[in-house]
Amino acid sequence: QVQLVESGGGLVQAGGSLRLSCAASGNIFKINTLGWYAQAPGKQRELVATMTVGGTPNYAYSAQGRFTISRDNAKNTVALQMNNLRPEDTAVYYCNYKSGGLYDYWGQGTQVTVSS
Repeated sequence: QVQLVESGGGLVQAGGSLRLSCAASGNIFKINTLGWYAQAPGKQRELVATMTVGGTPNYAYSAQGRFTISRDNAKNTVALQMNNLRPEDTAVYYCNYKSGGLYDYWGQGTQVTVSS
């Protein structure tokens, strides 16, 4: 089992910034991918950004140039710096852990609301 605890969501005006953080604990395998997904009301959960343990990032097109993902392997944490936020970024953001094609865990989610 892997537990993921997110923090850092909130309400911000368009053009503002937020930083999300996630701490993973439990039975963490060395080879894994940590990342962030977003689910807006009435929509499916979608990838925002992920990063492998080796530091390779993967961004959704909408996140490129505005969001930066980072991780600390020693602390098993992952962060998402979100700049120039837009109202369409409003969603619940979920931290995700994947390993070996078998293990897939989610955090409880943190709300991000961007007002126009």
